[in-house]
Amino acid sequence: MPTKDSFTLKDVFRRERLTSLLTALTLLAAAYVVEHFANTYAFEYSLRSTSNHVGDLILDNLPVVNLNFIIIEGALTAIIFGTLFVVFLRPRYLLFTLKAIALFIMVRALFISLTHVGIYPDHIVPGYGLFDGIYQYLNFETGLFFSGHTGLPFLMALIFWQTPLARYFFLALSCIGGVAVLLAHIHYSIDVFAAPFMTYSIFRIALYLFPHDHALIEPVADTALTALEEKQKRLD
Repeated sequence: MPTKDSFTLKDVFRRERLTSLLTALTLLAAAYVVEHFANTYAFEYSLRSTSNHVGDLILDNLPVVNLNFIIIEGALTAIIFGTLFVVFLRPRYLLFTLKAIALFIMVRALFISLTHVGIYPDHIVPGYGLFDGIYQYLNFETGLFFSGHTGLPFLMALIFWQTPLARYFFLALSCIGGVAVLLAHIHYSIDVFAAPFMTYSIFRIALYLFPHDHALIEPVADTALTALEEKQKRLD
């Protein structure tokens, strides 16, 4: 059987990894600043007469369904529990995950700053509760391309690909998020269907930029592979 992972949260704060941790936190903070200005710019641009909505083959044939409990409460809850999962249960993944998410946010901020299409009419708007206020403050609704509700869970699935339970959980969240934003008409279909492709590209860039952080994850995959090979040998 595979041995228990001895890597703990304390190991993240060791001297040899402290620079990487500070870099990750700095990149994440910078990413949110960039996203804020990108979303502010996108909102101001959306008020111009040229920012009109466009037709969408799928949305034109879908009823509008209020799924704010998934899009807002569900998304924020998933972020909270996902953070706790990585920090306390999978600290080995923390450095690479923080940097990959920061890269995801920055790339998405770039794309939402380029082309400005008006949001689809009759879309569901946030309410006036606490979670709705946090949702609007984080500007989840302003940027359309590409869907963060679809892309971010898919990125987590790619990071945890060697852990089947986590992989399927995050893939399920990605699908649920994609369906929810389409039914609520707050994203165009291209925003949703392009998200996995954009996210996979971001993941590959993160692998190239942060190989040492990803190398911390590789022993987990190696252990699982070794256990599988030993089991196969016993069967033979």
